[in-house]
Amino acid sequence: MSPICPTCGCSLVRLGIARSEAPSHEHDGRRLLFCCQGCVELFAEDPERYLAEVADWIVCPTCLAEKPKALTVSVTHEGREIHFCRCPGCIEEFGRRPEELLARLAA
Repeated sequence: MSPICPTCGCSLVRLGIARSEAPSHEHDGRRLLFCCQGCVELFAEDPERYLAEVADWIVCPTCLAEKPKALTVSVTHEGREIHFCRCPGCIEEFGRRPEELLARLAA
């Protein structure tokens, strides 16, 4: 799925930032991706706070909206639960081109 900047909660895909171009920071043995260097610097000041704030956030594969999981709906696609922003139009569009939309999030 699409990485979400741990500091501001923005989807890197929505912002047009490729994983290979995103600023990164190692935290507890994990490489985290950010939308900008400013977010890396803020994160470093209080990483646990920021991680807790976005721990359950998802990115809708259709419209790229960032939402807490509790504010989403999900469908099962090929045995995998996919979360959406709640918009019926997003789910319908996903049904027309699921592989394309999932590939966009994984890029």
